[in-house]
Amino acid sequence: MEKKLLLTKLKAIVAPYVQNPKGLERLNEDTNFLRDLEINSANLVDVALDVEDEFGIEIDNDSMERMLTVKASIEVIEAKLAAK
Repeated sequence: MEKKLLLTKLKAIVAPYVQNPKGLERLNEDTNFLRDLEINSANLVDVALDVEDEFGIEIDNDSMERMLTVKASIEVIEAKLAAK
């Protein structure tokens, strides 16, 4: 799956949890979910669960802990999709 499509899907997944709408407007690979979007850590678990549902993958705890930025999340998703 191409990165642009992954980025679009990821943006839609995180949107309900974002506390900083301006950060969402500027979303890119360097965006940090906690700092830039002000998503709280409890909601990061929800984001990971939503990613699992959207892409039909399972995200282990180690991978979930890495998913703090858009880039890291895309890398995790790509790796899990490739392993399917």
